[in-house]
Amino acid sequence: MKLILLGAPGAGKGTVAKLLTKIDGSVQISTGDILRGAVTAGTDLGKEAKGYMDAGDLVPDELIMNIMGERLLEDDCKNGFLLDGFPRTIPQADALKELLVKLDITLDMAVNLDVPRDVIMDRLTTRRTCSNKDCQAIYNVKSMPSKVEGICDKCGSETIQRADETEEAIGNRLATYNEKTAPLVEYYLGEGLLLNVQATSSDVAVAEVTKQLNV
Repeated sequence: MKLILLGAPGAGKGTVAKLLTKIDGSVQISTGDILRGAVTAGTDLGKEAKGYMDAGDLVPDELIMNIMGERLLEDDCKNGFLLDGFPRTIPQADALKELLVKLDITLDMAVNLDVPRDVIMDRLTTRRTCSNKDCQAIYNVKSMPSKVEGICDKCGSETIQRADETEEAIGNRLATYNEKTAPLVEYYLGEGLLLNVQATSSDVAVAEVTKQLNV
């Protein structure tokens, strides 16, 4: 399957992507992953991206698209790919459309995970992350707590609430999403590629996608 996963922060894109990869061997791809991969590999594009990242600047869309083009041609993408949280803006969607035509790749769908705001707020404000940068295990104080409160099961480090997961920060993230990324729902509706999934359960969302694709 070749999909784009859309949805607000906390909608469950990453979880749904991981479940879908187990079905047919499709690979999950996020912008952060491909940038880190290119930097680690030391490619020319990776070195260029590293310069922006080290300076704390956003990597330009053109460079992201070039790295994305390289990534989609790698062998593990032959079974399919799930673009997790990319594109984020209409210009990126236009650039991705051109790239896919150039690579002779046809998208199956753009899946929008439509989750109520109150559910997102509850999910993210109760999320806790391992403070060990080499671990980064994720917990939820309600639905998936660590065995010992405040302590990571995997490495024993302290679990913390990230600065971008306070109620105020999440409100700001959702406002940014609504302004810049939410318009992609209409964009892909116009392209005839949109599947809107209204479900708070990742398993239900996966079932909707597989039903639509007959897989």
